[in-house]
Amino acid sequence: MDVSGKGLRLVVISGFSGSGKSCAIKCFEDLGFFCVDNLPPQLLPPFVSLCRKSGNVISKAAIGIDIRERSFLENFLKVFDRFVEKGYVIELLFLQARDEILQRRFSESRRPHPLAKEDTVLDGIHREKKILENLRSRADRVIDTSDYPVHRLKEVIAHYYLEKRTDRRLNLSFTSFGYKYGTPYDLDLLFDVRFIENPFFVEALRPLTGNDLPVKNFIINLPETKAFLEKLFSFLDFLLPLYEKEGKSYLNVGVGCTGGKHRSVAIVNQLKDYFHEKGVAIHCRHRDIVLDA
Repeated sequence: MDVSGKGLRLVVISGFSGSGKSCAIKCFEDLGFFCVDNLPPQLLPPFVSLCRKSGNVISKAAIGIDIRERSFLENFLKVFDRFVEKGYVIELLFLQARDEILQRRFSESRRPHPLAKEDTVLDGIHREKKILENLRSRADRVIDTSDYPVHRLKEVIAHYYLEKRTDRRLNLSFTSFGYKYGTPYDLDLLFDVRFIENPFFVEALRPLTGNDLPVKNFIINLPETKAFLEKLFSFLDFLLPLYEKEGKSYLNVGVGCTGGKHRSVAIVNQLKDYFHEKGVAIHCRHRDIVLDA
């Protein structure tokens, strides 16, 4: 069967149970994708064939594939490799979340983990992680949904998948965070700014954030900050054209400080302003800005 799928954009969504695959499917549906959830891997080639025969009726589709399907990995990877061999570009999106988040979601929903059997939910989570390790390593994009409400997940999916495929410009995502709350999983580049003097220890600045002008001025006027930003801008100016040359569409840059409230926020804002002036597509979030109050 011919699965070359010219003109069809296909995103396959998989990941850990409880990581938000059903929500992601709904997000893709809202973005105009034709969506099918829990499609058995062996039905993927016939599905693509039907989409092609629809003409322009179905030009982009999102397929959810779940670990609960028997022989999931073996069947899916065979189909996936067949698509690649025939030159068809199929995008694999893998969703994940931290163990404690997955455990809490199953507890709140009162659903059993599909791989827990007679064991605990956490046992099922660990078992599934081992099984899906290879699949995760082959994903085109990994999104950690631990800190994402539904509307935020939709924004992220729209940012990554609503772009025109012919647009070769690199899309930049900047994330500020606090190391005390854990490092984001989906970063390409990571910068630690804990060497900068901490406004937290200045009583008047402690309740403010890096979005506030007094904190911003305190941070960016430090000699070490000025030197760091000059070198960081130069470094990224050097890297971005090389990433674009290699065909990379998205670059996730993380900036971390202790609590994710002052220094990392101010630095990410400087990066956002710098590259916005250059006309680069920017996506920015401050993950932990309200957590270190």
